[in-house]
Amino acid sequence: MNTDFARIMTLLRKERKLSQKKAAEDLGVSQGLLSHYEKGKRECGLDFLVRAADYYNVSCDYLLGRSPEPQGKTISIDDIPEDDPNQRDKVTPNSVMIAFNKKLINNSLSVFYSLLSKCRSSTMVKESSGYLMLAVYKMFRYLYSANPGNDQNFFMIDSAAAPSGTNAAMNFCEAKIAAASTGTVLEGEDCVRDAEELTANTQSLAEEYPRYYSSMVNLIKNSESRIKSLNNKG
Repeated sequence: MNTDFARIMTLLRKERKLSQKKAAEDLGVSQGLLSHYEKGKRECGLDFLVRAADYYNVSCDYLLGRSPEPQGKTISIDDIPEDDPNQRDKVTPNSVMIAFNKKLINNSLSVFYSLLSKCRSSTMVKESSGYLMLAVYKMFRYLYSANPGNDQNFFMIDSAAAPSGTNAAMNFCEAKIAAASTGTVLEGEDCVRDAEELTANTQSLAEEYPRYYSSMVNLIKNSESRIKSLNNKG
């Protein structure tokens, strides 16, 4: 059973503010059958898949969760805009993966920080930035320590304490972020004041961030595929 199809069908209908009854009429099926499709209780045939793709103006691959792009586009490194046009990477066969992922992350951060600026919460800005910096710090230490000849005195925190200490600091940041995002004000902190400012969907994100939208949805797709793979291994 393709759970992505059920989720995306529901998402598209709700984003377009269509009732299930209206969508079912337009698609030529009963409301009950559409409900089964959206809940993942029934699998549709090819004919309905094509009709739904035409109705919502998306690709079949997008409906099936095979592509994060509504039009089913598969992006390459050349399709991803540079976050800083003045600092372009020299792409060689050995550096394609690095350059691709660097662009994906940098461009997604542009979307993230743009949305972050709308939340009007210093706690969200401070703790989100702290969390991201700690993640980079942690990965940098692993790279640095891969060469045993590198002097560990480069860091103030002992290598034995750094991993668990970094995780603890990240967890503390995440706890404050979780509170602020749900309107809970901790001592000395604030929270998101107007959640409506953060309203977003596939259409609004694509329109507001045309240069970076592809990077954002592909980062989400890659991340969720990695998470799902853990369940499969279990």
